[in-house]
Amino acid sequence: MKVNVHAVNFTADKKLVDFIQERLGKLEKYYDKLVSSDVFLKVEKTSEKENKIVEIKIHVPGDDFMVKKQCKTFEEAVELSSESLERLLIKRKEKIRTHI
Repeated sequence: MKVNVHAVNFTADKKLVDFIQERLGKLEKYYDKLVSSDVFLKVEKTSEKENKIVEIKIHVPGDDFMVKKQCKTFEEAVELSSESLERLLIKRKEKIRTHI
C-alpha cells in the first residue's frame, strides 16, 4: 500500500514518517485490498497540550475511510487512528463476506 504523508506547516522527521508507514502497513493483514492512504499531520496553535492532529484517509475499492484523532503526540494519534481503522476494515470485510 502506498502511504502519502502530508505535514501541514511543518516538516515531519524521517523517524515519524517511518513509524506511520510501518503502522499503516500492518492494516493490510486485516483487509488486503488497500489501495493507498493519505496521512495529514497538523499542529494547532492552542494552549492545550493535545494540539497534534492526525487525519488518515484510506482508499479501498469502492470506498474511502477517514479517521481523525487529536492527541499529545503524533505517534499516539497515529496509534489510535490505526486501531479505529482496523475495526472499520474488519467490519467491511465481514460485510463483504456476508454478501458473497
